[in-house]
Amino acid sequence: MKETETRDARAHYTYRQSVAVEELDDRGMRAGQYREVRDIIFSPTGERTEQLVGGPVKNLKRLVLTEEDFRDIREIQPFVMTTDELWNYATRYRGEERIDDVDCWVLQVRPRQILQGQRLFDGLLWVSRRDYAIVRMEGRAVPQIYSGKTENLFPRFTTLRRPVDGRHWFPYFTYSDDVLPFRSGPLRVRMSIRYTEYKRFEAESSVTFEQP
Repeated sequence: MKETETRDARAHYTYRQSVAVEELDDRGMRAGQYREVRDIIFSPTGERTEQLVGGPVKNLKRLVLTEEDFRDIREIQPFVMTTDELWNYATRYRGEERIDDVDCWVLQVRPRQILQGQRLFDGLLWVSRRDYAIVRMEGRAVPQIYSGKTENLFPRFTTLRRPVDGRHWFPYFTYSDDVLPFRSGPLRVRMSIRYTEYKRFEAESSVTFEQP
């Protein structure tokens, strides 16, 4: 896989990230929601900054979005399995499948171990047989967190990618529709993340010396 190259290439793009999280009642109707839009910008050294566009909509009733939820939005839903991440995962071949006219290998990846404070991916990857790019992923962020009476549960999701510059496959849509089994009762949660307006930028500088 060429995920390290993809990560490095994506750090030269700005893009807009639109997040929607909805609670659904027993009839499948929306009971509460959280919505936000952020512009994602990387510095020439690869440092990520986020600029909130307008104010978020916040009227969730039961669900509380935590630091881990927002970390997953940044790191796990648009997961890239770079070279320095490989040691974290055990990989198993699960066959071949054609996705959107792309012939893919299907790989199952599971964390070898989860250290304190880590957020990792557990699920399936569809990897292009032509250029070794991940084109689709399904799974969840782990671990689920239980601490005393507190539960921090995370839904299964699917992230789709498409080529942006003819070479690299970037995330363009994440969606989830899952039931979280809280002790207080199950809660159906629907989530979507859209990654749009990818724009490449270059940071260049030069020094000119005058002739004496």
